[in-house]
Amino acid sequence: MHYLVFRLYGPLASWGEIAVGESRHTAVYPGKSALVGLLGAALGIKRDDDKAQPLLTDGYRFAVKLLSSGHLLKDYHTVQAPDSVGKFKYRTRRDALVQGKDRLGTILSSREYRTDAQAVVAVASTGAPQWSLEQLLQALKTPKFYLYLGRKSCPLAAPLNAQIIEADNFRMALNDYQPGALLIDQPQWHQDDRFLPKDAICRYFWEGAVTDFSAESDGFDASQVQQLTRHDQPLSRPRWQFQPRLENHWMIDNKGGD
Repeated sequence: MHYLVFRLYGPLASWGEIAVGESRHTAVYPGKSALVGLLGAALGIKRDDDKAQPLLTDGYRFAVKLLSSGHLLKDYHTVQAPDSVGKFKYRTRRDALVQGKDRLGTILSSREYRTDAQAVVAVASTGAPQWSLEQLLQALKTPKFYLYLGRKSCPLAAPLNAQIIEADNFRMALNDYQPGALLIDQPQWHQDDRFLPKDAICRYFWEGAVTDFSAESDGFDASQVQQLTRHDQPLSRPRWQFQPRLENHWMIDNKGGD
């Protein structure tokens, strides 16, 4: 089976969780909504495209190998903006300051980010998707829209280095992937682990059956797999509606070879 595999790294990333009120939490790894959005941006698909977005959501399965979860950063965020009473659409900042002058207020929020997080993502097609893995590969190399790590303020800091890998399962594809060095022309003694150490525990997340990830070998014990519920299955992009989905989680000591 063929997999599209690529790396995600940046100084800041924010993988959105359920947002209530002023709190904007982040997960430690990219969920399905973020990955579908990344592929959609590369292909040039807009969020309000109700025909193409479901094809992305239903056409692929994802697996994530979390190399480094980074550190949690919280930002106390203030935004000056008029309220939405009257349903007037402020198209520019000038409109907000002039037309909405009497309605200006301050929005307070607490936003979370992960610093120096690094993950490897594997994409597998389900059935006959609208875009082949080769087309997705080319789109990631020459994206139509800017790619970012959850928020527009979180750009990529290293090439995706997307590759198509033939493997028996997600685990083999993720572990066979060689992303290359983060820094260009770095000396042999200056490896990535010197300034970006990997976590002591290697964590995997994937959707689908347990057997889609690995066979019962190489230290993998299916009884150790934990099933999680994530609320990141896109239902309607224009209305920002999501539904729950099940995801598998397994981890292994990095000294074990993964």
